[in-house]
Formats: sequence, C-alpha cells, structure tokens
Amino acid sequence: MEYKGYKLRNELKFYINTYVYQVLRERLRHVLTTDRYMRDEEGYLISSIYFDDIYHSAVKDKINGIQSREKYRIRLYNHEDTFIRLECKTKFDEYISKQWARITRQEYDQLLSGDYEFLISRPEQVCRKLYAMHKTKLMKPVTVVEYQREAYVHPLGNVRITFDKNLSASIGEPDIFHIDYETLQIPMDSMMIMEVKYDDYIPDYIKKIIQTDRLTKCAISKYVICREINRKVRAI
Repeated sequence: MEYKGYKLRNELKFYINTYVYQVLRERLRHVLTTDRYMRDEEGYLISSIYFDDIYHSAVKDKINGIQSREKYRIRLYNHEDTFIRLECKTKFDEYISKQWARITRQEYDQLLSGDYEFLISRPEQVCRKLYAMHKTKLMKPVTVVEYQREAYVHPLGNVRITFDKNLSASIGEPDIFHIDYETLQIPMDSMMIMEVKYDDYIPDYIKKIIQTDRLTKCAISKYVICREINRKVRAI
C-alpha cells in the first residue's frame, strides 16, 4: 500500500502482561521464525536516540493525536557502532512508513556534537529533511529510548511481531558512547509492549494466535513515556 509516495505498513501496539507474553511466545514459535538479528531467545538491545525541536513537536503531536506526524531518530543495536541508521518514522493513523540512511560512527559523532553540515551532501531524503528541520526548528537529540526486543517474522504479509521488554530512558547525556551515559528503567508493573506490523494483510492463522480477550490495542509511544521520565528526573 502506498500513500503520497510512501510505502505503508500496518502497525498495532498492545500492552501485555507476563502470562500473556509466555502464552503468545510459545504459540508464535511454532508458526513464525525468529528475527535474524536475535542473538539468543531474549532478543537484542535497541537504542534509539530521538530528536525533537524547540517546540517539542514530536511529544505534542503524539499527545494531541495528530494523525500525520514524523519522528527522527538514530538507531543502534547492542551498543555497537558497526551498524547505525538515521531514520524518519512517519505515522499515518494506524499506518507507518520509514525512510532511513546508514551513517558512520564519525557522522554519528558529528550529529551528537551539533554538526549537521555533512547531511547536505548525502543523497538520502531523510538526511536532507533532518538538516532542514535542524536549521528551521533547531531540531536536536533529546533522549535515548532503550529496550530488549524479541522478534518473530513470517514472509506472508511481511509479518513482524515483537515483544519489547525492559524499557529504559537516558538520564542527561543522549549519547550512548559518552562516558556519562546513563539510563533509568521505566516501571511497568510486569507489563511489556507487543507490536504487530504487516504490509497489506496478516494470515488468518497468525491473526487467530494473537486474538485474545487479554489484548487491548493502545496508542503507545515509548518516546513519550521516556520524555516524561526525563521531565520528572529534571524536576527532582
């Protein structure tokens, strides 16, 4: 499915407890395969450095329920600098689209130090868009969202089901390679986040697995949750 030149995917989010997680995990393992990036059954660590502007638009647009919105982030895995992506995640109601560009550790360091000039020479649209947002709205990194992701995939419908556990937010420095980098785990009372993503359809037998009266679809934003923690920490 496409909209205004964007390739769209469905995205559904749910809060689930440990019991539901264990049941669904066992069922899904018989139908789906693990994501190729999973190092073990617990998954892998995702660190997303989110950008926001001087108006806090990324937070406000989510809270206000703006149907079409964008979030910029740098994404890394397992605290390693061998694969770093600059991403723009665009939300159209329940659909999402991503634009991304791979960046080097040097380019990562430039962005975290406030140097965006190299983005002008990059051909990817996401680079040029971030440069424009920085120049016009002073967009910059504001927080890191971290969590352990356990992921399962299926080729039909390009289905991807993930369990995101141990959510934490950075305190202070939003550079994961900085000597003063520190995170604070978010209290979620034995809850975690399940995300279901797919292209045009999801096979019925997979849909039946995840259809349970214990699932309630929610408008969850890990970014907003972590920004709220940042605000509370600064207020102490």
